Amino acid sequence: MEKNNDSRRMMRERKTIKLMIELYCTDHHKKDSRPCEDCGALLDYAYLRLLKCTFADKKPACSKCRVHCYSPDMRDKIRNVMKYSGPRLIKHNPILSLRHLFNGLKSKKIIY
Repeated sequence: MEKNNDSRRMMRERKTIKLMIELYCTDHHKKDSRPCEDCGALLDYAYLRLLKCTFADKKPACSKCRVHCYSPDMRDKIRNVMKYSGPRLIKHNPILSLRHLFNGLKSKKIIY
């Protein structure tokens, strides 16, 4: 399977995760638009995981993927971020939020 991590889909995935982490960090850690050190590290880690995603453009929603590419501690952190930021994303970027929701609904589980 050819990887294309510069596709529109992957760019949108990076934009979505960045916005989610920024929302979470602003409300939980600091009132600045830039992520704190911990959230910045989580964002870098998330970007690296997207870059190395086996499925690239064909990737399912992470919650439906059988490949656990996040380490357990980072998985817990990103789940907390998504649980908090997901519902709030619609106020900040409705189009991006709806696309994220649509991609999650149309994703199928990857089975090995």
